[in-house]
Amino acid sequence: MDDIKKDKRYNRLYEQLKTIVAKTDDPIAHMATISAVLYHKMDYFFWCGFYRLIDDKLVVGPYQGPVACQELEKHKGVCWAGVNRKETILVPDVEKFLDHIACDSRSKSEIVIPVYDPNNNVIAILDVDSKDLESFSETDQMWLEKIVKLI
Repeated sequence: MDDIKKDKRYNRLYEQLKTIVAKTDDPIAHMATISAVLYHKMDYFFWCGFYRLIDDKLVVGPYQGPVACQELEKHKGVCWAGVNRKETILVPDVEKFLDHIACDSRSKSEIVIPVYDPNNNVIAILDVDSKDLESFSETDQMWLEKIVKLI
């Protein structure tokens, strides 16, 4: 999907999500809704969900897609890089990312976005995988960073 089409779709989804999540203040409900909407509306999303930082462990949270790793090995992989650096990580080819954790070998590219609490502590990671190389762009990054702020 080209960036112009992505931008238009994300804009519609953001407005939809903003309305839905305003109905509750439960962050888990927000994560579940965000992962479901994104997974079903973005055709290049192979896996979309959250890993929650609980007691210094990344544990799977609400997601859509194939079965996920239940807990990610500490300080390895793209999700932990997002936590440790406190920044979005965009990976065009997961095979070229040092210590990539392959929960599903069909995943070829990935983007992870940290989710922060009001004190700017990372509490979760939005993790999105695609079956295709180079699926994610700065457009995905901009909109997904905006969407996780709804949590």
